[in-house]
Formats: sequence, structure tokens, C-alpha cells
Amino acid sequence: MEHLYPARPRPGTAEDLLTADAAGPLLPETARRLEERVHTALIAPVRGTVDHGGRRWRPRLAATVVEALGADSRRYGPLWAACELLHTGSLIVDDIQDGAPLRRGRPSAHLVHGTATAINAGTMAYFSMHRAVRRTLPADGPLRTAVYETYLDALQSAHTGQALDIQGHHEEMAAALDTGDTAVLEQLVILTHRLKSGEPVAGAFRIAALVAGAGPAECDALAALGRAVGTAYQITDDVADLRGAGPGGTAAKRPGEDLLNGKVTHPLVRAVALLPRDEARRLWKEVRSGPDPDGAARAARRVADSGALDLCAAEARRMVRDAWEAVAALLPVSPSSLSLGRLCAEALRSRIA
Repeated sequence: MEHLYPARPRPGTAEDLLTADAAGPLLPETARRLEERVHTALIAPVRGTVDHGGRRWRPRLAATVVEALGADSRRYGPLWAACELLHTGSLIVDDIQDGAPLRRGRPSAHLVHGTATAINAGTMAYFSMHRAVRRTLPADGPLRTAVYETYLDALQSAHTGQALDIQGHHEEMAAALDTGDTAVLEQLVILTHRLKSGEPVAGAFRIAALVAGAGPAECDALAALGRAVGTAYQITDDVADLRGAGPGGTAAKRPGEDLLNGKVTHPLVRAVALLPRDEARRLWKEVRSGPDPDGAARAARRVADSGALDLCAAEARRMVRDAWEAVAALLPVSPSSLSLGRLCAEALRSRIA
């Protein structure tokens, strides 16, 4: 992380971000000011979000994939940092789009640094992979191409998922309540989670498999595992939102923030399927109206009382377990492969404990 996003202004960072010879020859004072301004405008909003918490399980799992395949993950550290920076940048932009005041228990980046700066810094974080690839794969053209294609596929999928999330699923919810059939609604919500949260993790796992020299079958199975972990984590995040809790039970954001924003989440969909039709309609009417905190708390209790939270947690665990079984059949048994299975399960555990 320090190589790509240093905690303090460091000579050479601005030049690294500019690439090529864009800046041209600079006076020493100009270079110093440029470093400070670039750090303030591009590095600090992202690094601040990274340093304010988060479990960073994505880079840890990607590195473990490499080790499970018998390779040394240490030389690829910037790649794992870039995967985490993609996630961090998306959080910064997502908080702006949702109007979220808190991220990891602290004021969101756009409230600290301003909306315009946060948008620019958040989107700039997506390009960290370019610098990471230059550092770690300087001479391997085919591998660089495969890594770039995988990363760009993940980035494109994540933005498509975010588009669906911004639109919401109100029309499909109304149809489900009219017909009693939630199948289309359920598929769209899960697809949104898979694109927005699952595909970036699938991309990180596939990149890890590629740099470790894995074959096509291993790459595909590991990508599927990453997809399952990322999607399941988003489901458990929806569950945690209803409790207003982050890892370890800390207050990471306002309780029921998704309900306050009138969002259709996986637990809400499950509750609508479980509740009697009239009660489900009343629940959705309250959520759709954008309730106040007391109304959101009432809605959250109804969702919890329906059994939806336990059902979602079980779905998430099963999703990861099934994907892991497919991977375990391909990997040699070793401490690293066993660690990979354990870490995949632990990525969910603190959210649904």
C-alpha cells in the first residue's frame, strides 16, 4: 500500500501518478508543491479511508490464493494493494451517491475533503492497478495483458452492478407484491450483488491464479470462489446494516441505513417472500417512503422477526461452502490451501455471528 498510496507526501509519487513525461522539467519548489497538492487531492482521501479500518480481507485472500498454488505472494504485494484500492475508491464514490455520512464509524471522505475532491480521488484509485502491474510484471507482456483484461472486466462489472443499485428495484418489488412471485426480484438483487461485489473479488482471485501460473480449470474455479465470497459478503453486509454494526459489533454506520434510503436489499426481499402478503405490503410501504430512524428501526425489527436474517446468513455460508468444495478438489492439500478455505469462511463470520 505504501508504494502506491504513501501515508505522507513522498518524492516521486506525483511523477508516478503523472506517468510518462507529462510534467516536464520542474523547479525544485514547483516539484515540492506538486507533491503536496497531489497528496492532498488524490492520496489523502483514499488513504484516510483505508487507515480508518476495514479488515482488508480481499488482499489477504488474494495473497493466500498464490500461496495455495505453491508460489510466493510477496513479490506481488502492489497487485493486492491495487485490488483493495479499487474497493476503497468504490466506497468513497458509493458514499457520495448514497449520501452516507459515516464510513467505518468516521465521517465519509466527501464530508472531510469535499464532494468534488472525493469523486476525483475515488475514481483515481481505480487506476492503481496500472502502476501495480508496471512494478510487478515489467517484462511479461502476455501475463500483463491477462491481468489487465481480468481487472477491467471486474471494474466494468462493478460499475454495471452499481448502476443497478442506484436505479433500485422498486418496480420489481411492486410486481412481486402484486403477484406473490419474488423470483425476478430475487434474481436481480443477487445479480446486483454479484456484479458490484462478487466480480471484483473474482477478478482478484483470478489475477492471483494467473501470476501463480495456474491452469484454466484452477483459474476458473478460484474466480468462482472469489465471486461467491464477494457476493456472500454483500449479503451479510445487508444483514449487518439492519443491525447497524460493523466487524466486532462496532457502529460502522447508522442502523438501518439502507432502509432509511428506501433500498431493496436481500434481507428485505427474503422478508417479503416470508411474510403474509398484506404485512409485506405494509413493510414495503414504510420502507419505500424513506422512513425516519424510528420507522427504519421498526422495519428492521419486522425483517428480523420474519426469519429473513437467519435465512440470508445461511445462504451466504452455503454459497461460499459450495464454491470452496470445487476449489478444494483441484488444490493439493497444504497449510496454505487449508488457510484459504478457513479465511474465506472467516470473511463472513464476523458479519453474521
